[in-house]
Amino acid sequence: MATPYPYVSGAVLTAAQLNDGQNLPINDVTANYVLVNNDRYKRVIMNNAGSTTITVNNNVFVTGDVIQISNKGAGSTVVTAGAGVTVNTSGSLTLAQYGGGYLLALSASTFTFFNLGAGASYGVATGGSSSSVSVGGISYTLLTFTSTGTLTVTKSGLFDVLMFGGGGGGGGNASGVRIGGGGAGGILQTTIYLDANKTITIGGGGANTGTSGSSTIFDAAATARALCVAGGGGTQNISSGAGQPQQGGSGGGGSNTQYYATGAASVSPSVQGFAGGNGQYGGGTGGGGGGATAVGGNFSGDTGGAGGAGYDVSAFIGGSALYKGGGGGGCGDTAGGAGGSSIGGTGGKTNTTSATAAAANTASGGGGAGGAGINGGAGGSGIVYVRFKV
Repeated sequence: MATPYPYVSGAVLTAAQLNDGQNLPINDVTANYVLVNNDRYKRVIMNNAGSTTITVNNNVFVTGDVIQISNKGAGSTVVTAGAGVTVNTSGSLTLAQYGGGYLLALSASTFTFFNLGAGASYGVATGGSSSSVSVGGISYTLLTFTSTGTLTVTKSGLFDVLMFGGGGGGGGNASGVRIGGGGAGGILQTTIYLDANKTITIGGGGANTGTSGSSTIFDAAATARALCVAGGGGTQNISSGAGQPQQGGSGGGGSNTQYYATGAASVSPSVQGFAGGNGQYGGGTGGGGGGATAVGGNFSGDTGGAGGAGYDVSAFIGGSALYKGGGGGGCGDTAGGAGGSSIGGTGGKTNTTSATAAAANTASGGGGAGGAGINGGAGGSGIVYVRFKV
């Protein structure tokens, strides 16, 4: 029966209600969720076919509060600490289907999660190019997909995924216009529970006409499991006249025209990428394309803006520094802007040199160019990394 919980001053309870006091109401949640204070009076049950997060923020609970959490959905649920919060556990913070546990508040910002079972373990899969890596002293099998293929799951469980969309192409072949560099492809990192094979589609880089790249897609057939990364927005090429920067995972850089000097924004700011830099209205230089971790550079005198910085994937795959997702450099009158993290395409020199393209599987933007017949650089295609513990 329904129990009037939490109890309030002056409430009169029946014997049946008192006997039923341990049966807390259920908070059935079907999407990513942030805990609220009243959840200490409920059982929070996650229910989604895809992966979800349940976040505990600072100054919501007080010492001694207990929050019950479980997962009945087919997708995994990750207990996530918000800003300024620490969640300790001796088990896993990832709950597979029918897993559960409870959070104990040791203070307003420190919690212990007691996993009561069904904390998901890592699965096993094949596909792409396989290698053995070590990250933070933990051994993984790493599967790298540089072209579209199938992730074949041989044992159900958790998999860590890091993926990038295709980078945008830098604009070019525009008489009288100095165009910005292409934006980097979007970036997405997650841990998901898989129990079936998945198709991984690698997004292509945008052409040197300044078109946006294509999205990289993890399991397009199942909407609830699809993890799509928007392609980077390049600067749109116009054979004559202004070049309009395009939005994407990261935005394209602005040109030197009145209406299109401002770099384009990311479609998911600070999550999948950053905005492009500004061009010089009335001058002669374009802005750099946005990168995976930083905005594109604004014009600097007669030099095009530099592409925004990429992301060092060695934090995920181990080994030496390796960057993906750099923005393309903008066109300049004296010199083109540098590509972000040395992987984005370099901007061209107005009416003199073409911009360079970003290499395949770097998810980076191509450089922008200026002048009739002077081409911008194409964006680099995306890439997907999948790893599991061994």
